[in-house]
Amino acid sequence: MKGFSPYLLSLLILVGGLLPQSVFAVPYTQATELKNRFRIDHMVDELTLLVQREYGSAPVIVILPDGSKWYSDRHPESVKWVDGLTGDMIKIPKPMPGPWQLLGNLAPNSSIQKVSKLEIDVEPIPQPLFQGERLKVTSRLLGDGLTVRLPGLDYMIEWTVKFASHHKNTDANFTTGTIIVGSYKDNGEGLDEVPDDGIFTGKKNLNQPWGNYTLTVEARNNIFQREVSYPFYLSEKPIAVDIIEPEDKLNGVWHIQLVVDDEVLQLEQTHFHFDIVGPAGLKLPVSLNEVQFKETLLAIPAVTDFGSYRIKGSAVSTTIEGREIVLDLPEQFFNLIEPPAPPPTAEELAQRAAIQAAKEEAAAKEKAIFWILVVNGTLLVIGILGLIIWRKKQALNKALAATKLRLEQEGAGEESQESTIDDLDLTMPDEK
Repeated sequence: MKGFSPYLLSLLILVGGLLPQSVFAVPYTQATELKNRFRIDHMVDELTLLVQREYGSAPVIVILPDGSKWYSDRHPESVKWVDGLTGDMIKIPKPMPGPWQLLGNLAPNSSIQKVSKLEIDVEPIPQPLFQGERLKVTSRLLGDGLTVRLPGLDYMIEWTVKFASHHKNTDANFTTGTIIVGSYKDNGEGLDEVPDDGIFTGKKNLNQPWGNYTLTVEARNNIFQREVSYPFYLSEKPIAVDIIEPEDKLNGVWHIQLVVDDEVLQLEQTHFHFDIVGPAGLKLPVSLNEVQFKETLLAIPAVTDFGSYRIKGSAVSTTIEGREIVLDLPEQFFNLIEPPAPPPTAEELAQRAAIQAAKEEAAAKEKAIFWILVVNGTLLVIGILGLIIWRKKQALNKALAATKLRLEQEGAGEESQESTIDDLDLTMPDEK
């Protein structure tokens, strides 16, 4: 609205939110005495609360001037609320004028700050920028020009970095579309120096086709969305690397060929380091600290184990304009293969034939002996079985003969007895 200070058009209350350069702050003890109260003027069109809490505590409760309450999971649809482990970010359109209050486990030494707007400050990437360059750039979330600092803010804002090709047919990225190449983090890892200091450090994958791009950096959550875009050119890598193999791969010396673009880089300030990884856990470091010519051959230490080898390298240098850079060089590979044996001589062939003939003769003898033993063993078993059967048959014949004789004798006795019975006179005498 015309005639009013921009501070009245929107209000951001930061509990623990800004760096020490704040021009107005309420100590934690005083905030406690005020029971975390603040007043909203009737001219405020929009209010954003950034609240710092004790780690892991529950989201705050917002008490409106009329006594109604808002919770992180129960509030008007027009209100946007993001809660993290250490804080809340709440965007309120057309807030109710009057005294407001926050209930929750607010962090010690927190402060309250009035600012007019939220924006992002993104450090521009340098030019020229090279493929494979290890780049450190930063960004910040600003409240009225001051860096917003809040523990856990890294988890409440999502940063995205995109490259969009200009599709020029003379560029290597002609067919490349829009790709996500990195993000910004404030977690104290990688290139980020201090966690939760309000300075987000970018990590970008610059191993992309060279050419004209548009860089887009976006910071967003459910509360706000900010974006910065500008064109830039990704230059070709100013150092070429290749493996030069010797004629005698087994006994010769392998080399790494380095070609430095001396129109882009200063040779005397260009240094190389390589790690050679090979079979059986082999790891050999190789460095080159003095580069005198744009083309250099770097000897690889003698390797004797057969197998595959991988070379990872990096270069530190200074551009002609004086910018110091670090480049990740493309990986290189080579194989050390055992050479085939030379063809055998006539004497070796004759010796091999004699050895083979002796082996075959010995095998034939062993086979003949085996079959002789098998046949003799079989005949012996058959003879023993025949003898056992013959003896059993003889015993059976004797038993049958004895049985027959006994039966004949028993039959003759029965006939004699029958004849005696037949001679008996069984008639009764006449009675007188």
